[in-house]
Amino acid sequence: MYVETEGIILKQIKIVGGRRMLVIFTKRFGKISAGTSLKEKSKNKATLALRPFVYGKYRINKTGKHYHVNGAEVISSNYQIGEDVDKFLSASYILEFTEKLLPEDAPDPKLFRLLVEFLEMLEERKKKFETLVVAYQVKALANSGSFPRLDACVRCNEKEDVKYFSVPEGGVVCERCKQLSRANEILLYTMDFGIVEVLRYLLEQPLSSFSRLALDDKILLEIKKILKDYIAYHLDVDDLKSEEFMN
Repeated sequence: MYVETEGIILKQIKIVGGRRMLVIFTKRFGKISAGTSLKEKSKNKATLALRPFVYGKYRINKTGKHYHVNGAEVISSNYQIGEDVDKFLSASYILEFTEKLLPEDAPDPKLFRLLVEFLEMLEERKKKFETLVVAYQVKALANSGSFPRLDACVRCNEKEDVKYFSVPEGGVVCERCKQLSRANEILLYTMDFGIVEVLRYLLEQPLSSFSRLALDDKILLEIKKILKDYIAYHLDVDDLKSEEFMN
């Protein structure tokens, strides 16, 4: 069966015979692995659509659970991402994060649209790219149903005096529950600098709100640490290769 779908290349792997295996986040099928015989060094329109960060349209031969890309065309090249090292690293990190987050063959049109929007905004942004990165991560977690609880203490439902964030329990903890704990808890953060309010803002506002907004460096660093530990603990997504270069 021949089908056509929009998509974004998440990863490509070279295999024998000059062929490649592509991991594509498609609008129609979700994340798929597809082979292709399109030549890497060719300058035709189909090959251009297989480059990193391109939002494209792909013609795919689907046989059962197997996919093969026979043709492609560019919708948006996002070429400026590749011309700035920090943009490149930020985009690479988000593509790797998204690839780890997605199951195979499970359409997710909301996350697909979010990723398209992220790449478009990153291309236009001039600096402070990491604010956009954490905003995307927060929204991707919420979309997957894995976002932490921020409205009340995860232990007692108290809405006042929530001063801590427990990674293992997946949300905020109040002062009373913290004091009642008899052990030195791991992965428990003190919520300084209005972190909870910032996380709520990142969650509630559309991604477009962050096209020019930049978080304070101290707040950004704290949110990055919390998200990294939370994602590793609850989603088993850790040690992303692109993250090493970003740091």
